[in-house]
Amino acid sequence: MYTLDAIKNTIIKAINQTLGENKVRVSDLVYPPDKEMGDISLPCFNISKELGKTPAEVAQSLVSGLGSTIDAVSSINTAGPYLNFKIKTTSLAKDLIKETSRQSHDYGKNKSGKKKKIMLEYSNANTHKEYHVGHLRNISYGDALNRVFTANGYDSIPVSYINDFGIHVAKTLWALNEYFKDQEPGDNKPSSAEATADKGEFLAEVYVKGAQESKDNETAKRMIEGMMKKIETRKGLEFELWQKTRDWSIAQFDKIYTELDVKFEHIFYESEYIEAGKKLIPKLVKKGILKESQGAVIADLEEFDLGVLVVLRSDGTATYPVADIPLAGAKQKKFKADTSAYIVDIAQSLYLKQLFKILELIGHKEELKHLAYEFVKLPGGAMSSRTGNIVSYEELKQKLVNKAIKETKERHSDWDEEKIKATAITLAISAMKFEMIKVSAKAIITFDINKALEFSGYTAAYLLYTVARINSIFKKIENRKQKTENRKQKTENRYFDKLKEISEHELLMQISKYPEVVKRAGEKMDPSGISKFLFELAQGFNDYYHSVPVLKAEEDIREARLALLQSTKTVLENGLGLLGITTLEEM
Repeated sequence: MYTLDAIKNTIIKAINQTLGENKVRVSDLVYPPDKEMGDISLPCFNISKELGKTPAEVAQSLVSGLGSTIDAVSSINTAGPYLNFKIKTTSLAKDLIKETSRQSHDYGKNKSGKKKKIMLEYSNANTHKEYHVGHLRNISYGDALNRVFTANGYDSIPVSYINDFGIHVAKTLWALNEYFKDQEPGDNKPSSAEATADKGEFLAEVYVKGAQESKDNETAKRMIEGMMKKIETRKGLEFELWQKTRDWSIAQFDKIYTELDVKFEHIFYESEYIEAGKKLIPKLVKKGILKESQGAVIADLEEFDLGVLVVLRSDGTATYPVADIPLAGAKQKKFKADTSAYIVDIAQSLYLKQLFKILELIGHKEELKHLAYEFVKLPGGAMSSRTGNIVSYEELKQKLVNKAIKETKERHSDWDEEKIKATAITLAISAMKFEMIKVSAKAIITFDINKALEFSGYTAAYLLYTVARINSIFKKIENRKQKTENRKQKTENRYFDKLKEISEHELLMQISKYPEVVKRAGEKMDPSGISKFLFELAQGFNDYYHSVPVLKAEEDIREARLALLQSTKTVLENGLGLLGITTLEEM
């Protein structure tokens, strides 16, 4: 079988036979930067040292020794220290197209994870505050990683941890009583979804008011502290108000998860672990893991170059680790993960190192990882929930939907309103996700609403349009179902020797690399590699389609090219699926 992996193994075997010993491995092979050089290349620097020759001399001697012994290779040449191989188009095509057809949605998946359990904690939003673009990056990144890990054979466990307690809640409830008493939004909305969104946005407005009004107001600060203590008693009107408004936020989160097609194995809440943490603190002090200092409880981690972490303040109020420590135990007890990964923004890097060290001292054996990501900014600067200088999820989605509706109407005046709206929503959700995933998590994103829906360039719309274009080609074939069956039979018996164009060879090479891209995304914990690959594949397809006739070609050539298009579509759909993006039949 001439899949790319098989061809690489054949090349390595032939090289080692020529050398007389196993000196090179598949991992030594690279892809040349210039396609004119070849499809696969072996840099000869490492083996030249062992052989006592220059890299160029080694490459030249291997060309002579290999001759034409590799069936799937059409030519071998050198470029200085590099040994370059050109793969036969027919060898690549016949097995590659057969594999993409046979595996379909499973093409690109592997079992390298060996069912190792990896727990991913993400979408750690705060109730009583706005769900904004920064949260969108977190959940898009986490969901894509979950899908990528699953595709790589891991037992991936997505969980969420919601901060539904703390001083931010008290600020919101204080402001609600002071400035918004007896107001309850959403009652006049035509749908429950709109009412849910309305209540979530309302709480965000209340929080901003509370944060601003209490900033330099000592009386307000004391009232907020009192509110927090009353909530912590878990009884009375304040606690009932907390429960009611907490439900508003959770309902909004659930609505967002449904829209984004994000699912969790379990959702944990801070309020479930605060009391357990407070009971645990004295035990950790007794063990010497924590210690008392000036009325507070701290973790002195200076010997590990991690500074000092305050766990309980001198006034008895809790900081993050009070809940995070018992939470880690509960997560591990429930799922028994080999690796527990926290997807949290880069600003929390030191804190998570401190938390991980405490958990290690307590006795946690699982691998603990912080998958950090940078911030999302607006074209005008950073975002802050305290000032209200944010783009909320709801606001962003609606702006994108409105823009997508306008552009879809211009392209399809014959479509009814329902179809236009459904298409626009899919486009908007896809654009939001793709903008959050298309660059490395370490890169700061400046989210530009005006660019996110462009049908050219590095956007979700461009990729979805490419899939829709392939669909439109198939729709032009009469009796599509019968033709598809005929094509399947014919591609089994093969017209693949008809794929002779250079652009066809390049498209086949690109498709053949997809399984490697998926595996690498899992190893690097970075789905942006898949985004880049899909963009390059879409570019390759569009260049090919503009330069080579498909439907107007002779029958045998047409059938081979349609099979190639089907393989391209399969890879685009599979890759977008790993990013959590749903394709459209037409656009």
